Amino acid sequence: MPCNFLDLCQYETNKLVRIKSFKLGSLKWTLNGVILMFICIMMVWNKEYQEYDLVVSSVTTKVKGAALTQVPGIGEMLWDVVDYSGTSQGKNSFFVVTNVVVTKQQKQGKCLEGPPYGKLCHTDKDCEKGHWDQHSHGVQTGVCLKYDVTRKTCEVVAWCPVENKKKPPRPALLSSAENFTVLIKNNIRFPAFGFIRRNILPEMTEKYLKTCTFNRRTDPLCPIFRLGDIVQGAKEKFSEIAVEGGVIGIQIMWNCNLDRLFQRCLPTYSFRRLDEKESNRTLYPGLSLRFAKYYRQNGVEERMLFKAYGIRFDVMVFGKTTIFIDWLITTSCYTKESKQDYSEKKFESVRDRKQDLLCVSFVDEDHVRVVKRPNKKRLQQAKPISCHARQDGTVSMRALACMVQTPSVCSPGMELRERPGPECPDWCVCGHCAPCPATQEQLCCRQSRGPCITTSTLFPRLVLSRPILESALLYRKPLLDLTKEDPTRPLRHCAYHLYVDWRFGGAQGDACPVIPSCCVRHIRAHYPRQDGPYSGLQLTKRPPIHSDPESQL
Repeated sequence: MPCNFLDLCQYETNKLVRIKSFKLGSLKWTLNGVILMFICIMMVWNKEYQEYDLVVSSVTTKVKGAALTQVPGIGEMLWDVVDYSGTSQGKNSFFVVTNVVVTKQQKQGKCLEGPPYGKLCHTDKDCEKGHWDQHSHGVQTGVCLKYDVTRKTCEVVAWCPVENKKKPPRPALLSSAENFTVLIKNNIRFPAFGFIRRNILPEMTEKYLKTCTFNRRTDPLCPIFRLGDIVQGAKEKFSEIAVEGGVIGIQIMWNCNLDRLFQRCLPTYSFRRLDEKESNRTLYPGLSLRFAKYYRQNGVEERMLFKAYGIRFDVMVFGKTTIFIDWLITTSCYTKESKQDYSEKKFESVRDRKQDLLCVSFVDEDHVRVVKRPNKKRLQQAKPISCHARQDGTVSMRALACMVQTPSVCSPGMELRERPGPECPDWCVCGHCAPCPATQEQLCCRQSRGPCITTSTLFPRLVLSRPILESALLYRKPLLDLTKEDPTRPLRHCAYHLYVDWRFGGAQGDACPVIPSCCVRHIRAHYPRQDGPYSGLQLTKRPPIHSDPESQL
């Protein structure tokens, strides 16, 4: 097929054929519906519409109970929470004694250690004075003494008699500890959402907490647990684990949903054994610790040594919360400013270019207004479309830094006037505005009555000072000629720009900043135009400092 140069100048477009068929139309929308439903189901199933945060928590416990036991060699002994709780086991843990081996009437002195803890010897030379090893109960004296008929061991300085190495009794002496109870207080926080909760729920009363006990079926939210139920929930027998001790984990899971329609944040409890009980059965099984009770007898300090076997309960808290963040921001949980800031970052507004937007800044307000260009109303009375926080402009900050080194310039006619004079229009509330025929120029520096911004000591130094204006111009254009035919024109433009940069800060999209009439009046009085009338407000974007086209001249 021959190639024609004119074919390159052709334009092709796609043609759509609309088929009016009930079958094809139903098939099309059915497929679209199935795809949309699949996407929605997967989003809900995986909770992709939600934001997540992990839990931060603290745990405190309080154990209660008492037991009366028969301790071999001692007799009847009462155990309360001070006796069986032992020493602190660390963060989020508590320990309960279930079995003991007692060595009574120990006092400091010299005694023999039997094998395998005592060192075998033949003479004193085999014993090293001051020596200690990890299996010994004391420090060697350097003397070798007869232990029994066939053996000698090194004498030691220790608490004598040395610790009883009997095996723990069976059944456990404190097997009744399974009826002890523990109150677990768990406070959680999700920092990303500022959400705080505790496992003692608001609807729980003091009367309820005095009578309730955790039960997975009948009372799964009660924070008071029976120790026997905890061990049973970990699929262990309390009578067996109580003999040599062990470690039980109490897991608190917080899976929260903070969406208003599906809000739920309740704890769930589960239990499991954490230490290994089957493998290496002969190597240090269970859990034990030692403590002593000291007393004086005949002026000599003595002690009763307890090797306590027990169960350590570790409370572990896990949790995650989800929340539909878009919904949350559009509710009253967030301030109006936060919602507007979120909307501006999430959505980009595209306006009709025929719609002229103006930017207004009043000295008695901390924000900048964006308004529509008024056709009949005065700009002073225009209602804002949106409000934005004012930001410091870079140009005005440089000028302010230069102003610090510039002497104050006071201009005549700067007296304070809080009430409009007879020559001021009725829309002026500062007393310094000039009459303007155009409604978009009828703007005062204030929203309510008060002193004019031109009476501020900063206005003449920042906006009207010739050294600052020349410095700002030369900063942008180092070779700018300020001695040309109309030298006041670039100074006037620069003054406009410095005021806009000072009072408006960053640009507000396509909105054109409008300078109040009183400020325009003072700027024109200092730097008047020499070749005719001023053109007035031109609805264009804010010009740079060295711009040639006139904007609000």
